[in-house]
Amino acid sequence: MNTEKKPKVIVIVGPTASGKTALSIELAKKINGEIVSCDSMQIYKDMNIGSAKPTTEEMQGIKHYLIDEVEPTQRFSVAEYKKRAEQAIEEIIKKGKTPIIVGGTGLYANSLIYGIEFDQIKFDEKYRNKLMQEAETEEGLQKLYEQAKKIDPKAMEKISFNDKKRIIRVLEIFHSTGKTKTQQEIESRKKELKYNYKVFAINIERQKLYERINKRVDIMIAQGLIDEVKHILKKYKEFPTAMQAIGYKEVVEYLNGSITKDEAIEKIKQESRRYAKRQITWFKRIEDIIWLNGLEKIQNNLEIILEEIHWEKY
Repeated sequence: MNTEKKPKVIVIVGPTASGKTALSIELAKKINGEIVSCDSMQIYKDMNIGSAKPTTEEMQGIKHYLIDEVEPTQRFSVAEYKKRAEQAIEEIIKKGKTPIIVGGTGLYANSLIYGIEFDQIKFDEKYRNKLMQEAETEEGLQKLYEQAKKIDPKAMEKISFNDKKRIIRVLEIFHSTGKTKTQQEIESRKKELKYNYKVFAINIERQKLYERINKRVDIMIAQGLIDEVKHILKKYKEFPTAMQAIGYKEVVEYLNGSITKDEAIEKIKQESRRYAKRQITWFKRIEDIIWLNGLEKIQNNLEIILEEIHWEKY
């Protein structure tokens, strides 16, 4: 299969606070590109500060897709993401521009670069609610984790013991299809991809990354994350699904009086650092990925990308 003849799509992934936004915008300006977000939180309206959504000023006139698309009360699946992302890619290509996929949600990135299909899966709402209820306690979540490990040990290599969302997903897929998540992915990957994906990942020496994460959380609090959460809880009558996200659930705990403000801030930092570690582990499993050093100047990483995609040739 000759991938060179297919439309080229650039993917920039990396852990939280690694500098994906700044690099992708400079790249878009250089190659006449537009950006498709690959972030499971930036898709939600009103969740701006806690999801580190780029501001209009930061976007510098570059069009972004899949930001502010759904309300926080809605469930948004990877199947829906893939469908909308591919529509955005097509729209960008039709304009004669280059699509740049940018974000840190590994499952979303994999759905595109490996062509993984989840849309045939019909989920059982009752079963999902039962799992969600069970996962509320530490003991219950541990039980589900062990159950998922027996069903699909391969998939669970990438999933931590406290990653409620992904543990439940593994169990749901098996319950709904009789096949494991790993089997689903293997079958999906047999299909020929429509685009030629070139994948880059930003990484930073661990301690420096953690310092950046801690600083970013302090900035989020200063920018008004607590007021943002209050606004979302007031605006939406039902409790938003998206409030389970890091940065939001801890503020909710603080507002409920379960923990102090300082404890909430420290918890956000800790959970963000853990999440970054999981993201790096996930991206290391992507084949033919090209790693960039987040401590390098943007211009240096830009030159690496341009060389790798043979920019002068198309």
